[in-house]
Amino acid sequence: MAWQATKGRTEIAGQDAVVGQFVRAASLGRIAGSYLFIGPPGVGKSTVALAIAKSLLCERPRPGLVACGACASCVQADGGSHPDIDVVAKPADRATIPLEAFIGDPEHRMREGLCWRLLLRPALGGRKLAIILDADHLSDEAANCLLKTLEEPPDRAVIILVGTALERQLPTIRSRCQIVRFQPLDQETVFRVISSEAATSGTPVDPSLLRACATAAGGSLARARLFLDPELTAFRGRLTAVLSQRPLHGVELSRETIALVEAAGKEAPPRRARLRIVLEAAIDFFRASLRREVTGDIPADPALAQRVEAWQADPETVLQQIQSTLDALDAIDRNANLSILIDAWTAALEQPGIALGT
Repeated sequence: MAWQATKGRTEIAGQDAVVGQFVRAASLGRIAGSYLFIGPPGVGKSTVALAIAKSLLCERPRPGLVACGACASCVQADGGSHPDIDVVAKPADRATIPLEAFIGDPEHRMREGLCWRLLLRPALGGRKLAIILDADHLSDEAANCLLKTLEEPPDRAVIILVGTALERQLPTIRSRCQIVRFQPLDQETVFRVISSEAATSGTPVDPSLLRACATAAGGSLARARLFLDPELTAFRGRLTAVLSQRPLHGVELSRETIALVEAAGKEAPPRRARLRIVLEAAIDFFRASLRREVTGDIPADPALAQRVEAWQADPETVLQQIQSTLDALDAIDRNANLSILIDAWTAALEQPGIALGT
C-alpha cells in the first residue's frame, strides 16, 4: 500500500483499487476537479480523502503519490492547520450541513465560507483541496449553492464529497462529480487493523473478542471499534434473543435499548453511535431471517442461526421490520429525540405494517 494517512491515523488498508486510481490519474496529470466518494461508513473514505490532500500538496512527493511527511506542507496537513486544505462537516447539533458553511452567514455572504475560500489563491502550493464530509446531509440550499462551484470549479481546486449512497445525493451533484466507490473491508483487514490499534493502546484485548468484532463489523472499521465496547457486544446477543420472541416484547426491548444508549454518556454523538449499531444489528438479524425464508441459507453464526430458526417470520413481515428499522436509522440523522425514537421503533416492530411514528 503506497499511501500513509495523516499523522495519528491508521494506515490506509483494503482500498488498493481506489489508491491505484488516483496514482494513475496523478501520473498522467489528470486529477479531476470534483469527486464523490461513495461507500459504507468506516471503510476509509475520509482517511483516503485526507491522504489525497496531503499528497497533492506535498512539496517533495515521492513516486506513487506518496507524501514525504517532513516538508512544511505535510507538517501542517498532519496538524490539521494547512491553509489550502478545507474540511467541512455536519455540526454535531445540526441535522444538515448549513448554507453558511459554504457562503457565510447573512452578514458575510460570499465573503466567508468554503465557496469563497476556494476562490482565493493557494497559500503554500499550487492547489486548494476541499473535503466535504457527511455529504449525505447537505441541506437543499447548501447543495444548490455548492452546485455552482462544481459546475465551474476554480482553477487548481479539487473538491471531494464523502457520502454513503448515490441515492442520498442530488442528481445534479452526482452528474458533476467523478464517482469513486469504496468497498467494505475484508475481515482479515479489519482484524489486523483493530489488533494493531489494541496493541498500540497498551490495553490488553482478548484476541477472540477482536476476531468476533471483525467478523460482526460487516467490513467497517468504525463498527468494529464500537463492538469492542463490552456493553454493546453483550447487548447485541441479547437483542437477537428479544427480536426472536413471539410475541415481541416491545416495552422490554425499548427499556433495555434506552438504558444502553443513555449509558454512553450525556453527549449526543456517542449516544447516536450506540443506537445506530443496535439498529444495524437488528437489520442484520432481519436480513438473515429473510435469506433463510427465501433461499434457505442458514447464518454461519450458530447463535444467530438458532434465533432465526426460532423466529420463522414470513418474508412480508420481515420486509416491514427492515423498513421500520431503516426509518429509525434515518431519523437518527435528523436529530430525533432518541428515547422517543426508540419507543416508536419498538412499537412499529410490535405491529408490523404500521409506519414508524404513526
